Amino acid sequence: MQIDERKQKILWAVVEDYIATAEPVGSRTIARKYKLGVSPATIRNEMADLEEMGLLEQPHTSAGRVPSYLGYRYYVDFLMHPPGVTDEEKLLIQENYRAKVQGVGEVIKRTGQILSELTSYAAVVAAPYASPPAVKHVQLVPFTGDQAMVLVVMDQGAVHHRLLDLPPHITEEDLAKISQVLNAKLRGIGISEIKLTILHEIYGELIRYRRFVTGVMEALRSIGPGHEQIYLGGLFKMLNQPEFKNLERVKTLLSLLEQEDFLCDLLASQTDGSVRVRIGREVSHSGIDGCSVVTAGYTIGGRLAGVLGVLGPTRMDYARVVSVMSYLTEQLSRVLEEMLYGQKTG
Repeated sequence: MQIDERKQKILWAVVEDYIATAEPVGSRTIARKYKLGVSPATIRNEMADLEEMGLLEQPHTSAGRVPSYLGYRYYVDFLMHPPGVTDEEKLLIQENYRAKVQGVGEVIKRTGQILSELTSYAAVVAAPYASPPAVKHVQLVPFTGDQAMVLVVMDQGAVHHRLLDLPPHITEEDLAKISQVLNAKLRGIGISEIKLTILHEIYGELIRYRRFVTGVMEALRSIGPGHEQIYLGGLFKMLNQPEFKNLERVKTLLSLLEQEDFLCDLLASQTDGSVRVRIGREVSHSGIDGCSVVTAGYTIGGRLAGVLGVLGPTRMDYARVVSVMSYLTEQLSRVLEEMLYGQKTG
């Protein structure tokens, strides 16, 4: 979606103001606080256009407007400027990690506490294995007449399976051949380490089965890193947000957050070290309507080892959260490498 510069500035101002105040935003507020050099009437017309484009919404009881799902998505993708963490916050994080800790579990718990403290939302942190899991064995087997099962055994002992549609021209012998090539190329490699060069080699040897192999690789990438434990903290900070005043909504949310499988699902789609923002309906769970999830992976020895997550309302301060998580994952990776390998990384 393309919108002109003035509309972008107005959309940015509406999102920023709504994040800060939780109140619908009017044209006079934008004109007074953001000095865009245009009149309230012009801003009002532009906001009406943004509403028609689906980027803003108007609550029935208010003359002001609020960002829609698409408005937040456009803001995060194109308008947001993460400010970074302050020197004081860097010092706070470093001092927390420098304090004496007993084992990886305590580091993970401390990370969750820092993350919640600095963002004011709920924090979810998945602890790593002592060493991140790598592929040990891949096997494709017929499952039903039109489906195959992908079995993946990791070197830590975890076994994963995925079902795929099986094209009618692919035989059991073909599945064995594909399995043989995948094992030769992937054994000893972490899921997050499957690079384009490896994919080109696989496709080069299995050109006849390219479409099916693409489905197999997508299934492999859907397997997140295994975790020994999940830390959840900062619930009361999140529940202080005005979006969580409805008791039934809070009961539903708390019930979900007690389930470790649900917490794992929140983190499972993170397959690399980047920061990923999922907004509202992108989270795809009816129990947390109106919430967003930001996740970021941390590494040990260059491999994805675990994931941090922040859960909050769609009116989340995304720029702030992204800044904190970017710095925190970097520091957590450094601390864990020093603990596990005695390796100083800075």
